[in-house]
Amino acid sequence: MHLISPHDERELLSLLKQGNEQAFEKIYKVYSSRLFGNIYKMVKSETTTQEIVQDVFIKIWNNRASIDLDKSFRSYLFKIAENKVYDFFRKVASDKRMRAQVLAAATEHYEHIEELLFKKENNLILQKAINSLSPQRQQVFRLCKLEGKSYEEVSRELGISASTISDHIVKANKAVREYLFDNIDMTILLICLLLPAAV
Repeated sequence: MHLISPHDERELLSLLKQGNEQAFEKIYKVYSSRLFGNIYKMVKSETTTQEIVQDVFIKIWNNRASIDLDKSFRSYLFKIAENKVYDFFRKVASDKRMRAQVLAAATEHYEHIEELLFKKENNLILQKAINSLSPQRQQVFRLCKLEGKSYEEVSRELGISASTISDHIVKANKAVREYLFDNIDMTILLICLLLPAAV
């Protein structure tokens, strides 16, 4: 990873504002890899990530004259990247094929999204998903997932075997996952994907 002192960065940015291409190339080398890593965590596609990184630096070049030397360039750069990612997801939301691809990638991170939803008080989507389960499966799911009890504890409490508890959890997870991805708003999904990789 390329490192640069605040003084050297300020000098490079000053040159960049004047249209110096070498300064622009150095700024690109300093930040492009870090930017790529953060964006990739969000969009889960190397091709899309490369396109967004290029778009970010094209915007930096086109708006070079307006760069404020007294403000954090890193914050400015990553804010542009964040907006580009939001643009990407807005496009995804209106394109069925792209939406399916993103949701497929997001499914791999379902457990993290589920964890985030559990932490949100009175989350109606999650509650509706749980309410769609059979009564006993709801009970098992709430005890294990929401209250954090072990299979053994729930087994003793409900008088059913740990293997039955495990079966309930596997099937409940599948049902809740499918419900969430069928009903979740794209904005909520975007937030869930952004949070672990917030820039």
